[in-house]
Amino acid sequence: MLSTSPAFKENAHQAIADAGLQKALTRTRPHFQGRRAKAVEALPEFERLRDIGRDIKNHTLAHLDFYLETWAANVERAGGQVHWCATADEARAAVLGICERAGAKTVTKGKSMISEELGINEHLEQHGITPVETDLGEYILQLRHEPPSHIIAPAFHLNREDWEESFRRSHTDLPADRVFRERRDILTEARSKLRARFLAADVGITGANFLIAETGSSVIVTNEGNGDLTQTLPRVHIVLASIEKMVPTLEDATNMLRLLARSATGQDFSVYTTFSTGVRRAGDLDGPEEYHVILLDNGRSAMLGTEFQDMLRCIRCAACMNHCPVYNVVGGHAYGWVYPGPMGAVLTPTLIGVDQAGNLPNASTFCGKCESVCPVKIPLPKMMRHWREREFERHLTPSTVRTNLALWGFFARRPGLYRLATRIGVGVLGWLGRRRGRLSRLPFAGGWTAGRDLPTPEGETFFARYAKEQRRQRGAS
Repeated sequence: MLSTSPAFKENAHQAIADAGLQKALTRTRPHFQGRRAKAVEALPEFERLRDIGRDIKNHTLAHLDFYLETWAANVERAGGQVHWCATADEARAAVLGICERAGAKTVTKGKSMISEELGINEHLEQHGITPVETDLGEYILQLRHEPPSHIIAPAFHLNREDWEESFRRSHTDLPADRVFRERRDILTEARSKLRARFLAADVGITGANFLIAETGSSVIVTNEGNGDLTQTLPRVHIVLASIEKMVPTLEDATNMLRLLARSATGQDFSVYTTFSTGVRRAGDLDGPEEYHVILLDNGRSAMLGTEFQDMLRCIRCAACMNHCPVYNVVGGHAYGWVYPGPMGAVLTPTLIGVDQAGNLPNASTFCGKCESVCPVKIPLPKMMRHWREREFERHLTPSTVRTNLALWGFFARRPGLYRLATRIGVGVLGWLGRRRGRLSRLPFAGGWTAGRDLPTPEGETFFARYAKEQRRQRGAS
């Protein structure tokens, strides 16, 4: 997926002006927030469960080498193969090699953000292999040649009429009088095409929500059952996972699953929660003849021991973006790469560089809602500030920003001058806006007033008011 993260501001302007997108965001936004709130209220121990989840992930990351080795040994003991991939290029080559050895012409895919990070669909198509998305949202996006805009609801940005238009354009045998009134109508139409694809596939590719060191298993959660069909019908099952998906034990995995669904969709559990361990055994009714795990690093190990290590706790529930005021105005595509919202604002600069993604950690109000709803308590605002610091240190911020910060720093280091300047500033701004109570234009602040008015300052400066209160309290005592 080609990054347009450097164009975030332009992307955001286009998103705000997109009536269809704004309709979809307005309609869908309250559902995620409301359902999560109800699920949390119904589970009294939810806050304690968040602490447990955070501690599980912290422990795993502190001993990641041990758990990776234990997990890999158990995968191989169950007849599977682990492909250790340091880079995206290595992972793409590993997937292609497995498919070619299997003689694959068609590959079915369950939803996987790692596959988006790797650009697997495009890579397979370039080598004559047809990938078929089986998640309903991803299937629609494949018909439309669009990337996901959300990590659990990939077609978050579309309206029902967009789905119907996509079917009518791509499903040429669809009767003209067919009407899509409900979600099940959409599901039925997709199923009519996908059933044959499931049966014809030589290889199935899924993501993994968790990897379990104790058993060598991978876990995938879905609400449509497509993940089960993708990994049990083809002869070959490929799991795409990154190193931070590891948890030590089955008990740890169940604790994390209790957090995941409630935080993501407000469900107690997803409809399908599937554990896969190796190849089909004697007596098994289904399952693959080959089980491969593509284990991706792609810059993640470099985060260990740094101020960004906490980001590796992320379980991809999307709660942060569901509650983010920025994401809920501009949508996911504005972020310009695979991972949108607050988690993307921290992870994307790590994976593609702050020089390419420096706009993202700046696209935040720092309201703190993302951290307050994160099921594993990731301090996302703090890490966004760290990226802003690195961007500034590398002289990647615009010259106007650096100049204005330097000017502010000059006054801030001189308290007497700072108080004088603020008194003058408040007086001048108060005089300029005295009639309307707001300023729609302001010299040297055009970037601010182009999109909003500045309220006219009223009363005293903070310093003057603080000094007055201190004198009043001393007099009262």
